Amino acid sequence: QVKMVESGGGLVQPGGSLRLSCTCAASGIIFSISSMGWYRQAPEKERELVATITSRDSVTNYLDSVKDRFTISRDNAKNTMYLQMNNLKPEDTAVYFCNAVRVWTNTGIGDYWGQGTQVTVSS
Repeated sequence: QVKMVESGGGLVQPGGSLRLSCTCAASGIIFSISSMGWYRQAPEKERELVATITSRDSVTNYLDSVKDRFTISRDNAKNTMYLQMNNLKPEDTAVYFCNAVRVWTNTGIGDYWGQGTQVTVSS
């Protein structure tokens, strides 16, 4: 069984910073994860991709509005991904979800989502 464990959300003032973490945990063995990413969903809006990173060569992809402010990274040995968010703006307020694609374990392959962590940017 695979579980995505997120942490790091909270309330921050505009211009502030937060760091989100997401660990892909399994009761068995995780052989590999193809890619991981962060998505967000604001009230009454659709979920949107924020950033993704591949496992093999750490190729990254960002939502245009977060480029130069957010940095995605990962520690493959820990199956953990991070999102460093700097210069946060009120429009970044949303529930942030982590996602893992093609998680290969001793029981099979699947895609998984975290439960979400709230990020609120407000003065």
